[in-house]
Amino acid sequence: MASHTGKILEVDLSTGTISTTQLEDDVIRNYIGGSGLAAKLFLDRVSPDVDPLSGDNIFFIMGGPLAGTLLPGSSRFTVSFKSPQTGIWGEACGGGDFAPTLKKAGYDGIAVTGKSDKPVYLSIVDDQVEIKDASDLWGKNVYETVDILKDRAEKKSSIVCIGQGGENLVKYAAVANGKDAFAGRTGGGAVMGCKKLKAISVTGTKKVEGASHDELKELRKELIAKINENIIAQSLQAMGTNMGMDVGCYMGDVPAKNYTMGDPTEMALKIGGGALTEKYLTSNHACQSCPIGCKRVVKVDDGPYKMDEGPGPEYETAATFGTLVMNDNLAAVLKLSEKVNQYGIDGISSGCSIAFGMECFEKGLITSDDLGGGQLRWGNIDDIFEMLDKIVFRKDMGDTLAEGVRAAAKKIGKGSEDFTAEVKGLEQPMHDGRALHGLGLAYAMGNRGACHVQQMTLQIESNWCAYPEVGLEGGYAGMDSKGKAAMNIPCEDIGMLTNACVICQFNLVALSIDDLVKMMNVSTGFDYTIDELMKCGARIWILKRGLNNLMGVTAEDDRLTKRMLTPFTDGGAVGSVPDIEMMKKEYYTLRGLEADGKPSKAKLDELGLSDLAARL
Repeated sequence: MASHTGKILEVDLSTGTISTTQLEDDVIRNYIGGSGLAAKLFLDRVSPDVDPLSGDNIFFIMGGPLAGTLLPGSSRFTVSFKSPQTGIWGEACGGGDFAPTLKKAGYDGIAVTGKSDKPVYLSIVDDQVEIKDASDLWGKNVYETVDILKDRAEKKSSIVCIGQGGENLVKYAAVANGKDAFAGRTGGGAVMGCKKLKAISVTGTKKVEGASHDELKELRKELIAKINENIIAQSLQAMGTNMGMDVGCYMGDVPAKNYTMGDPTEMALKIGGGALTEKYLTSNHACQSCPIGCKRVVKVDDGPYKMDEGPGPEYETAATFGTLVMNDNLAAVLKLSEKVNQYGIDGISSGCSIAFGMECFEKGLITSDDLGGGQLRWGNIDDIFEMLDKIVFRKDMGDTLAEGVRAAAKKIGKGSEDFTAEVKGLEQPMHDGRALHGLGLAYAMGNRGACHVQQMTLQIESNWCAYPEVGLEGGYAGMDSKGKAAMNIPCEDIGMLTNACVICQFNLVALSIDDLVKMMNVSTGFDYTIDELMKCGARIWILKRGLNNLMGVTAEDDRLTKRMLTPFTDGGAVGSVPDIEMMKKEYYTLRGLEADGKPSKAKLDELGLSDLAARL
């Protein structure tokens, strides 16, 4: 069979009703899968003014048309919904083995609506789908939940679940696949938590061979050889994503002390990929069908941060709980990463919220009384652990920081807004627009807020790769705003494809857009061209933009905060600030946005979005 089934599993937790929907091929062809298809279904089914923490907010968990084919990087899944953190379009992407397992059960995705009165989990064994009691799982962390449900399954299963962060509606709670793959951003875990949906357990036994099995098999060999020869892929395999710590410092791309310090090199080298590999690495691990294996497996043998062998931190978590909070103790970073995983919260937003709180405490905007008698000092590891617990269980100032930095700043006031680095309510990742001006524009225009994985701008602007077949020639200078609008748009369109197809961006760095077209065609049986696939990316970006407009986003929301536009006085990006207004003006013209931030009717008609045009 072709790799897409067109079948969506429909689950209503309020009524206990389970059914399936069969999608038309033209819908799949135009919106592909993953968050692209979820955005189309959201437009058709959900009111834009829906309360994110209500039964009417549909939780979409989707694989892509490549899932289950064993093509490299094809095992990722997406979650999509209206975000409880930002109040606009929310989505996140994770790896692991959930997407191929769901496809083997016969489904392209799941749409969960309604709310249960008691904790439940969804059990899927091919065509047998049941809503089961999860009262004994409520209160368990991610690792415990995964172990219990794995033991219950008669055959090999894949588990998606939430921890205590999702149960307690931390606005940036994550969705976990197993113990080491997380769809972390924008609060999908809180959406599951409000629905009392603790987990989804999937067992699939069908085969996914794609439209052309022999061609798919040969293409897989060809692409794996390309990836194995690529220097970036080799570096990720050797040192994981934390290789960025060592390299990024020299270009001013590693944030420190809540985005105020431009040169954290001495601290960063103590917690970077080299140090982790030397001191604590036991092995690496890969998502299903990935030849890279960027995940770190670590162990701390002794000391206060002793931990059994298990998943290690990605670069983002290492930086947020390292340089951003002025912590250079690598063992503590590993233990903090483990707690973040177990609690099931986003490592970026949680670390950013703590760093923001530290600056507020340093400047006297919050006091020990606000902290329940404690303190929140730069680099103090005990303070960090204590605040992490308070965020998850919503105690004292943790209850405020559990809302994210934008909401926390509004509540604290007293000028604390100047300490925030966020766009549309989503905290900036651990890459800085002052070092990479195009990335600064990508943050400002991001449909889910400040994000480095909704587009390929970081990889292109850092010259990790180039895609000349779509006009991305490479050779870009990071600290230059000229031409970055024209660069960013195809980067966004490719990013939409990576989250619709759904494919790991690290694998795509070693490949070409033509390779992606081949992957799609041998899998689906469609006859995509590069132009058509890129048009799909543009359609999906504009669709998500239109959804945001319906939820209240205007041109005024496409901005960077004061902190993000304050130049560093030291480091590799000293004195550099992106010209956001110039880039934004050029971007609007090229992207087809009107002055109010809405897509023009001509652009909507060009992309076949007349139904959206009628609503805007």
